[in-house]
Amino acid sequence: MTQALQTLDTSTSLTPVSLFKCLADDTRARMILLIALEAELCVCELTTALDESQPKISRHLAQLRQCALLEDERRGQWVYYRLHPDLPEWAVDMVNLVMQANRGWLEINSQRLKQMRAGSDQVGVCTVRSC
Repeated sequence: MTQALQTLDTSTSLTPVSLFKCLADDTRARMILLIALEAELCVCELTTALDESQPKISRHLAQLRQCALLEDERRGQWVYYRLHPDLPEWAVDMVNLVMQANRGWLEINSQRLKQMRAGSDQVGVCTVRSC
């Protein structure tokens, strides 16, 4: 976890305007909703699910971490992302509500993720060579 996230108080610094600005991009909105749906995802899973390049995914992940919406955890050579545990309840509720109401919008992304996992021996362990 980065130093900035360890010291950031999201309950006082995150406002509706800053949240919406952070999510005002199709890729970042899909990433947050997929991560909320799956609890956590790694870069290679997001790259596959969103059919985007690793540098683009990493750039958007950095922006979401900078907004304090995501927390990361390194496990071996992979970094996994989840909603930041210090997100205010209203922000988590909003993300979950939007995620539940828009599963169809995420269907193609969920399908790609499911296909990726079907080719893996272990769910949740990246096997894509780009990781």
